[in-house]
Amino acid sequence: MAKNKKKIECLGQKLELIRPNIDLEKEYHDFAKEWKNYGEEIIPFSARLLDMDYREWLKYTYKIEEEETCPSHLVPAYTYFLISKNKRIIGAINIRHSLNDYLFNYGGHIGYGVRPSERRKGYASLMLSLSLLIAKKLGIEKILITCDKENIGSAKTILNNGGVLENEVKEDGKIIQRYWIEL
Repeated sequence: MAKNKKKIECLGQKLELIRPNIDLEKEYHDFAKEWKNYGEEIIPFSARLLDMDYREWLKYTYKIEEEETCPSHLVPAYTYFLISKNKRIIGAINIRHSLNDYLFNYGGHIGYGVRPSERRKGYASLMLSLSLLIAKKLGIEKILITCDKENIGSAKTILNNGGVLENEVKEDGKIIQRYWIEL
């Protein structure tokens, strides 16, 4: 299932939602550099290299996809990149197969982020809609998605994909909105 590619067209561009791979290493570093230049951390968290090089991160990312190899403090999840025809990474999305206590309260099934220069163009909504199809194939019937209350763009993205606000919770002084989407 994770190997499926989704090709779509948005804003006159041909786009693909694909798993990270070794051929995207150069584009990944360009993606990461842009986030840094804007003074932001990459979102979703799963798309950050942390203390790994790109090849180590790829192995780790593939390891997390399967229940048998996923570290016990995490839940199995797929990470995808939305890429343009010329392989430019537009954004990243993480689809978690299940929820642990933290994810149930603050993180949800899906996390996504669009590189700063490509925001407000509909890419987040597109990525989320495609990820809902993947989540449905995983057998998830009800998706939890969260965002910071101040992130109006993310809230609109969730609402545009059928999200219904359940409640707001506090985490580290921030207000987190919890939305559900029925599949």
